[in-house]
Amino acid sequence: MTDFTQRLARLAQNPDALKGIARGLEREALRITPNGHLAQTAHPDALGAALTHRWITTDFAESLLEFITPVNTSVKGMLDELQDIHRFTYQQMDDEQLWPMSMPCVVASEDDITLAQYGSSNIGRMKTLYRQGLKHRYGSVMQVISGVHFNISLPEAFWQHLYHSETVSQAAVTQGYFDLIRNYYRHGWMIPYLFGASPALCGSFIKHTDSPLAFEHMPSGTCYLPYATSLRLSDLGYTNNAQADLKIGFNTLEQYLEGLRRAIRTPSQQFAQLGIRDGETYRQLNTNMLQIENELYAPIRPKRNAESGEKPTEALSRGGVEYIEVRSLDVNPYSPIGIEEDQVHFLDLFVSWCALSPSDPMSDPELNCWRDNWNKIVLEGRKPGLTLTTGAMAVP
Repeated sequence: MTDFTQRLARLAQNPDALKGIARGLEREALRITPNGHLAQTAHPDALGAALTHRWITTDFAESLLEFITPVNTSVKGMLDELQDIHRFTYQQMDDEQLWPMSMPCVVASEDDITLAQYGSSNIGRMKTLYRQGLKHRYGSVMQVISGVHFNISLPEAFWQHLYHSETVSQAAVTQGYFDLIRNYYRHGWMIPYLFGASPALCGSFIKHTDSPLAFEHMPSGTCYLPYATSLRLSDLGYTNNAQADLKIGFNTLEQYLEGLRRAIRTPSQQFAQLGIRDGETYRQLNTNMLQIENELYAPIRPKRNAESGEKPTEALSRGGVEYIEVRSLDVNPYSPIGIEEDQVHFLDLFVSWCALSPSDPMSDPELNCWRDNWNKIVLEGRKPGLTLTTGAMAVP
């Protein structure tokens, strides 16, 4: 921990170095009817075009809203903006409401889930076709699980203190973000442990899965695991086991891009069985392991704002990592906007700690070990005596 202590001491000499942290939030929420069922109405016209609106769009389905805040260096300012987006949206929804949970409401049939529509332009049709592929690959019900994504960029002054230099190259900043990402994989299970809010789900969800999990059942139809923290992050939900064999490393930008591009180029025997077309109707964009980069299910992603027509991998290759996207936060059902201020402050602190702490390169076996730890936490995180594995040791 000597390196960490030294880095922290340098940072303590100028605590203002962290005041420039830039943040943004993306909150997903299903529109529901007054009786708690999935809304069957189209995306409200009064909310603007889902394809082009900067702050309000849809994710997988017409009923799955996504709210996006502008980048802000003020935590309060960011949360106020998210609150304003919620307030405006509710004013346009008549008697519909927003479902306050990560796991979906009552979904009687997958046919009740209408894919998000983005118009007749080429890019709009491609976005809907991509979702058609997700539907056939993973099922529509899994795709309407909601979460909160936290985007964060550490300021230049932070990197100057970390590297003890007034001039820090973009390559060094990019490597610093990948060091951060590896530490996040090692210790990020703390987020579902502390903030996991999806230990239970509607019984209608189970009907659409072949999960071997031993759920307990309540008379109301709710299913749950007694010690679970975040079913959204289990193989049942957001982290899909169909991608378990992807070997995408996080030691360097080059390794990450090579692994991601390989997954996009590599044919999948499983997805090939679905076919690309059914008569005149397209079923998916292609039959590769990933249709596009965004199909990768990961609890954290390196990101850069793309230029017009640029793919995410191309943007990263051009300019390196600009910010990271933390994707392991459940919707907070006790907050009307899905997240509370204390959670943001914790994420600020945790991400900064991940960047400050030494981070050795990570082998595939180590990455698999930490994924196993994540799975233990999301399924049994509240179980007395639960142990996690670090190196060759099991620790409580």
